[in-house]
Amino acid sequence: MPRSSSRLRPGLLAAAVAIAVAAVVVVLALRPWTAPVAAPAPAPSVTASASATPTPVPTSAPAPTPTPSSRPTDAVHAPAASTVAAARGSSVAVHTAPGGAVTTTLMNPQPSGAPLVLLVVAQEDGWVRVQLAQRPNGSTGWVQASAVTLSSDPYAIVVTTATNTLDLYRDGKVVHSYPVATGTGGTPTPTGRFALTELLAPTNAGYGPYAYGTTAFSDVLNSFGGGPGQIGLHGTDDSSSIGTDSSHGCIRMHNADITALAALLPLGTPIQVR
Repeated sequence: MPRSSSRLRPGLLAAAVAIAVAAVVVVLALRPWTAPVAAPAPAPSVTASASATPTPVPTSAPAPTPTPSSRPTDAVHAPAASTVAAARGSSVAVHTAPGGAVTTTLMNPQPSGAPLVLLVVAQEDGWVRVQLAQRPNGSTGWVQASAVTLSSDPYAIVVTTATNTLDLYRDGKVVHSYPVATGTGGTPTPTGRFALTELLAPTNAGYGPYAYGTTAFSDVLNSFGGGPGQIGLHGTDDSSSIGTDSSHGCIRMHNADITALAALLPLGTPIQVR
């Protein structure tokens, strides 16, 4: 700093420091989100495992004060076993109904590099109905059974936002409970029945060692950080937020806990948020 700056009055010096700090905050807030790199797939014994997309925190969304929810809590949905469908070829056509028109074609692997694995919600003579990672939440479509390989998944996850807990089920029974952070009153974690879609090892700070993507999307944020507002289940560098309503909709876990789940849960595993 030039010698003459030492003669600045205390009030002017304080103002200059405040302006510099504000400039740094603005630069950080506007910095683009760095896409994560796909992690090696875990190896659960029940089905083909894969890797998923974390949901970045919105760069422009506010962090409103949490407010209590008056919504009744849904009954637990944790099936003793679920059927998942792993794509066999390089793409899978999705139809409106068995033999119906094609609405979209899903690529395998997915853009993130994760294999395409879908949760099956119904079956009918050579066709399976699968849950789709698209808006609106709960979207489904039909794919030909010959285009996928079916397997059984004994795991299920139930997240209860009122208590900020995640219960891990195997064969329909709770085997472990974890504390989590969920969305604030202004940016809540959407409720419903979803599925894990992919698993990644984030390279950008803040998301811990692993992050699952899900079929859920924010009901408030249509896009953020260059992404479509997809809800993630991931670790965090802010362990003090665990157990609170503090996210933009994603479900945060302690890093050791998400690491444990990444070694267990195959893609397609059902996840209920209630």
